[in-house]
Amino acid sequence: MSLIFTNPVYAHEFWISPVKYEIGIHEPIEAHNRVGQNFVGGSYYFLEKDTNRHEVMQAEKIIKVNGRNGDRPAFQLEGLPNGLAILVHETTNSTLTYRDYEKFKGFVKHKAFKGLPQAHISRGLPKIGFVESYSRFAKSLVAIGDGVGQDISVGHEIEIIALTNPYTDDVSNGMHVQVLMAGRPRANVQVEIFERPFNSDGKVQISLYTTDINGIALFPVTRGHEYMLDNVALIAIEPKVKGDPVWQSIWANLTFYIPNK
Repeated sequence: MSLIFTNPVYAHEFWISPVKYEIGIHEPIEAHNRVGQNFVGGSYYFLEKDTNRHEVMQAEKIIKVNGRNGDRPAFQLEGLPNGLAILVHETTNSTLTYRDYEKFKGFVKHKAFKGLPQAHISRGLPKIGFVESYSRFAKSLVAIGDGVGQDISVGHEIEIIALTNPYTDDVSNGMHVQVLMAGRPRANVQVEIFERPFNSDGKVQISLYTTDINGIALFPVTRGHEYMLDNVALIAIEPKVKGDPVWQSIWANLTFYIPNK
């Protein structure tokens, strides 16, 4: 079952936004790191201090992207041979302080976190002034040449894997994706899907799906559309001193394109 939303979502997403999803063999690759809402967001400079991983995987080979502070687009890489390329970015931890409990309630409701916000109250936590730490784990699928290959786990703490290759497989019956956390399937969790026509000002459609017992979700796709998938986990943390985070959110994101062919 899916649910469709037209209003902006509660939380800001972080995603990798390729300039082109289909690239010629050995043609340079460029992609932006974006933060925003409703699949609309500004391009952020590459900053080493905010980055844990910044690389490309192709045929299970890791290719480090030597980003320089201030690079925009954040991904700038010389061309690659034929095959599916997986752009990978992992941020360092950041923190935010909640000054409005309604925003926290809206966030946990929108992300469908089970047992919340009741668990927050039962832990004896305050309604304002508490801290959450967060980190982002983003991937993007880019076709080099014909884009043949398979998305794989890149070892992120949380990640979304495309079990269907959007560039070479038959997508008439939809896309299969799997959500992993600590390398294990995340069953019965929400996957948020943003879609829009690529390189246009077309309306963004947002839908919600739930994974099965194997962490797999299936959803329909439209040719010529760009997709962003999001899955978030919220983990309770016991603070050591006052002001330490009491929650840790980890965000998985995957982007890809369905070609017009």
